[in-house]
Parts: sequence; C-alpha cells; structure tokens
Amino acid sequence: MKKVVLSLGGSILFPTIEENRVAAYADVLSRIAGRIQLFVVVGGGGEARRYISAAREIGLDEALADEIGILVTRLNATLLAGALGDSAVPVVATNHADAYAAAASGKIVVMGGITPAQTTDAVAAVLAERAGADLMVNLTSVDGVYTADPKADPSARKLDLLSSDQLLDIMGSASLSAGANTVIDMVAAKVLKRSGIPLLVIDGRNPGSLEDALLAGRYAGSLVTKDGEKPAALL
Repeated sequence: MKKVVLSLGGSILFPTIEENRVAAYADVLSRIAGRIQLFVVVGGGGEARRYISAAREIGLDEALADEIGILVTRLNATLLAGALGDSAVPVVATNHADAYAAAASGKIVVMGGITPAQTTDAVAAVLAERAGADLMVNLTSVDGVYTADPKADPSARKLDLLSSDQLLDIMGSASLSAGANTVIDMVAAKVLKRSGIPLLVIDGRNPGSLEDALLAGRYAGSLVTKDGEKPAALL
C-alpha cells in the first residue's frame, strides 16, 4: 500500500473554531484510507498564534511559547482523530517513532507538533522520510508554488511542476516578513530533497481536492520532484 504524509495547516482545518472543516476532512480521509496509508500532521493555525501572542505578552520565553503552540496543534489533532473514529489510531502520536509504529495498525496516524521552532511542514517532511512515504502533500491556503509572492509581485507565476532545487531557490529568496506567501519552510524543503520524496502543494480549503488528487490523480496545484520531471502517475 502506498504511503502519503499530509501537512494539514491549522488555518485550513480550523479557519475558526465555529467554522471548521474537521467533519469534511474526516469524511474524505476515511474514504482515502482504505486504499492509501495516511499520516496526518496537523498545524496550530490562528488559535496557536493567539496563544503564543498571549504567552509573549506575559513575558514567557520563546521556547515556552512554542511549546504552548505545540499543545494547540495536538488539541487540533485530537479533534480530527476523534472525528475519524475507527479509521484512525485514537491516540495522537507525540514523536516520529510512535507515529511510525502506529502505522502498523493500518489506520490513519494523526499527530501535531513535536519540537519548539519546528514547523508542521518540517515535522511532516521528517515523518515522510522516516516512514518511507511515496508522497507528501501540503494542504495550504494557496493553490501552488509561485515564482514570487503573488500578493506582492503581480508578475509571479504559478509553477505546475518544478524540481527540489527550484523549490529551494524560491524558498531561499522569499521574504521572511510576517504574511509572506511561502508554501513550505526551508527545513522541510531540504529534507524532501535529500529523501527524494515528491511534494504536492494544493489548496486545502476544499477537502475534496485531496481525494481527487490521491485517488484520481487530478490536481490543480504544484508538484515538486527531485529532478523536476513529471512521473507517470502521482502514486
């Protein structure tokens, strides 16, 4: 069975607590899981940022603020695991080794953050390498990888297919300011390059897009492969 690791942004799963996509994603992931071994790394989103902001305001150090953010990612992951019911391992993994071991059940493995200063993307990329995944999917709020930040540069072009080196070049030249439109962090991009695992970046605001991509091979995002060549099939 093919293995796929998903980096599911907290802002995608929880635009707000009241208007979340947990049930919609649970339905889609449950249908996919019968044919693909899934690992899902869930981010913290806006709620994590609010907690981190509150931690800073009361004078907590950055490492502790990060740990608080990690707790929010695990809370988000627990809600998703609960919504998945019997389709998922009920306990949220707290490290890569536990996530890898839990996959022996054949069920969806869900986890949140692990280490302060490490993003959801980096956690997912290392997990993909550890699990020997066939593909990593980044479900984000943009529809692919652009040559520059399209919010700041109207001439920015979306790239349907690119190499790992091209991705690293784009990430290296991207602005590090708040709100910059980067689709994956540098650590994750480097891990994926060394492992040779392809990366698919798609707009995660429509959960059905994931099902189309993984089960039908239809997607409108960007595919990153080691050499920049398109494979015969996504999986």
